[in-house]
Amino acid sequence: MGDVAIQEVDAKGFDEIVAASTIPVVADFWAPWCGPCRMVGPVLEKIAAEHAAKVTVVKVNVDENQELAARFGIMSIPTVILFEGGKVKTQLVGARGQKDYEKEFGLV
Repeated sequence: MGDVAIQEVDAKGFDEIVAASTIPVVADFWAPWCGPCRMVGPVLEKIAAEHAAKVTVVKVNVDENQELAARFGIMSIPTVILFEGGKVKTQLVGARGQKDYEKEFGLV
């Protein structure tokens, strides 16, 4: 299991990745000042590394991408959204553990 870097994306990159991906995309909506977001980051990095063939993980800084956060109605962070076929399938608000995310995303 190698390290898989989670790509930080802006609105343009986000739309390109979500539209082009043949596997589900997990988007982590976060901000650097958010304590719970900093706990979620390493959990999603593990998921990205362990399930690289099943899911792509990206990070969206809501401070720098407010229009993207507004598009998906992000009111609290961290919010993690699973996209399948370019559409929202699952939206989770608040920090969760790895097993919870894997279960919610259908990875286990």
